Amino acid sequence: MSSMTRSEFLKNVVPFNLLPDDVVGGVADLLHEISYSKDTLIYQQEITKMKGVDIIVKGEYESFFYDSSHNKRLNENHGPGFCYGGVSVLLNRKRSLRTVIAKKGTLVYFLPRKDFRALCHAYENFFHHFTVDFGKRMLNEEFAHFAKKPTSFEESYIASEQLYSRKMESVEAREIVWCLPSTPIFEAARLMAINKTSCIIIKNEEGNATGYVTDITLRDKVVAERTDPEAPVGTIADNPVVKIDSQAYVYEAILMMFSSKTRYIVVEENGVLKGMISRNKLLSEQAQSPLVYIQSVKLAQSVDELKGKWEQVPQMITQLIGRGVNAEIVNQIITTIADTIALKVIEGVISEIGTPPAKFVFMVLGSEGRKEQTLMTDQDNAIIYEDKANEHREEVREYFLKFADIVSERLDYIGFSFCTGGFMAKNPNWTHSLSHWKRNYEEWMKDSLPETVIKFSTFFDCRYLYGEASIMEELWAFLDEKLQQPMEKLFFYMAKNALQYQPPLTSFFRNIRTITVGSQEVFDIKKAMTPIVDLVRVYALKNRIYKVNTGERLKALKEKGIFSDTEYQELTHSYYYLMAMRLKNQAREIMHDKSQPDNYIDPTSLTKIEQVTLKEIFKTIEDFQSRIKLEYTNNLFG
Repeated sequence: MSSMTRSEFLKNVVPFNLLPDDVVGGVADLLHEISYSKDTLIYQQEITKMKGVDIIVKGEYESFFYDSSHNKRLNENHGPGFCYGGVSVLLNRKRSLRTVIAKKGTLVYFLPRKDFRALCHAYENFFHHFTVDFGKRMLNEEFAHFAKKPTSFEESYIASEQLYSRKMESVEAREIVWCLPSTPIFEAARLMAINKTSCIIIKNEEGNATGYVTDITLRDKVVAERTDPEAPVGTIADNPVVKIDSQAYVYEAILMMFSSKTRYIVVEENGVLKGMISRNKLLSEQAQSPLVYIQSVKLAQSVDELKGKWEQVPQMITQLIGRGVNAEIVNQIITTIADTIALKVIEGVISEIGTPPAKFVFMVLGSEGRKEQTLMTDQDNAIIYEDKANEHREEVREYFLKFADIVSERLDYIGFSFCTGGFMAKNPNWTHSLSHWKRNYEEWMKDSLPETVIKFSTFFDCRYLYGEASIMEELWAFLDEKLQQPMEKLFFYMAKNALQYQPPLTSFFRNIRTITVGSQEVFDIKKAMTPIVDLVRVYALKNRIYKVNTGERLKALKEKGIFSDTEYQELTHSYYYLMAMRLKNQAREIMHDKSQPDNYIDPTSLTKIEQVTLKEIFKTIEDFQSRIKLEYTNNLFG
């Protein structure tokens, strides 16, 4: 068919008929034709990942839900002009909401997912067609029953059932910013800017909410129409204000927002307005992807809300590990959430105490620096600020020590406990100027004593989190220059550090050696992993590889030919197998035992396969320790 024929067809199809004519013509060029010659199962509910949406040109689709007995439920037949897949792409994790069979002789136009999403993003009425239709369908109890229930609990990263059991009081609402209808438009806009909100509520003299104004209202009704900014804000207000009781369920609020097309909903408690929640925040609260969950962390408005977000992470980690997600990816997710929380805290403190008097970087160290955080995590951080003239040094130092103290206190409250070793920015030893930090690193490398090597190792695993990247770049350039000099003594002590902990294997039948903690016989999985981190760090430093993550360092060492493919595979598999076991154990302790997580594992709680795998991993670590002993310690003494 010609493009014109496609365009004419689309103009009669809902919701494509809501798009401008020139856009419809462009969409027509993006379509692919697909034919079905016989009854074909093309989509399975909650299983098939939708690559786009289908528009039936001729023929028929049959769609339905399967119940647990494999009976068809809510059977529907769809003819020409019907669009399938929009709701699945937008609201169901890109999984087909229903099972679909294409009847013989069916022809469809297929629109790729990225193009469909672009249309939803650009044209609000087009997007609303799908969300409003879904909202109306969810009012059908039988449809809601099947639509809300994934095939298995593990298929969702955060339990979708929360949507139907959580009440609005559990969602952190923003304090309402309001003004009178007589307030000038520019003054209302100024209040929005001061309070950093995209919506202001209009209240009358009696305190009743009569309307609201958003950024979009200002764009469409003031800027676009050249309305006098001195005019009363009541003349441009949108209404009605959509309200919901704090005891209502979250899904009721979402349905209400979809059906009313509002972007904001006001929460009431006993008839009193308590706060306001945006549609984006409400949807991100229910996100079933960790990546979207991170967006909900970014939307958090208070330290208490950040604390609540961090407390939800163990449940997510349990589900990720249970679904077989690689521990390296899980580490990255934990680290990204932790980084996002830290950034929110840092930005909040700066907004409170004022702009820093000098350029600086807030860097994270240790496991956080390596992007290998677990659920038993403490603070490891430091601050480097630019060198200033003598008369400003005390002023600059006073600011950053105060800043570091507040940041550390808030992180501790959220759940990132103080470092017992004192490796924190609030410790005056670890908040200094760039020249002071260069001297630190130079002295640690020059002295090369066991205690200074431990400090160097900790601070070598450092990563820039916030501030002026050029400061960190200058420090790395300085380190690279120094590491080109002979450093055998440094590497000797670093190698010895990697040999301190022996894998917990007994020579008798190669059993797992345990220690007694309380009434249990356990082994420390963190200590079992440490030799891998330490020995990989030695090789990375020796070869001037400045990746911070253990996995990234291993890959770079393989690419340089330092490790063979086999050695790389053995170490990578060993490290992340132990990491997955460690994360799973910590999540179980938090969620099921309601206890503080630790790194102790009872070998008898493991399956036979897990025990055998552990023994092989410990043997692999022993072999690599022998190699590093030969290369770095024996060589020093000839």
